[in-house]
Amino acid sequence: MASHDSGRTVALSRQLALAHDELRRRIKDLKAGAVHRGSDSGALLTHCLSFCSALETHHRGEDDGLFAQLVRERPDLAGTVAKLVEDHSLISSILTRVAELARQAAATDGPGPNEAIRRELDGLAAVMESHFRYEERVIGAALDRTVPDGDWPEPVFRPVRT
Repeated sequence: MASHDSGRTVALSRQLALAHDELRRRIKDLKAGAVHRGSDSGALLTHCLSFCSALETHHRGEDDGLFAQLVRERPDLAGTVAKLVEDHSLISSILTRVAELARQAAATDGPGPNEAIRRELDGLAAVMESHFRYEERVIGAALDRTVPDGDWPEPVFRPVRT
């Protein structure tokens, strides 16, 4: 295995956790906004689409950059990475449903679509939390201990802010 600067990879592990913390904060804000923006479905749509885009960008960066490099350096992580990519697909389908519901809410008045959005966001938050904890534990450990520094993709570590 190539030599590496363990301080840099530990920093990458911490940056990954910080990116997840930002996404956690954003979904918490989105969930709160779904309650408070009940009458402003246009604002809810904008916030939903912004969050969905940030999370998708983060996961694309992991799939195309971070995970690909990890598997090159640590082939034993291929099964773990496959599971995480599968999670990303599940999360993407939930994000599609959230965006669809937000568009419906923007097109109609009434509490129905917003209640459905809140339920989807609750489920999404639970799936995200489980996924992030597992990823931080397993991938973070690989970054901290055994993976050389590399050209890590920016979207993985710094989700788009709005």
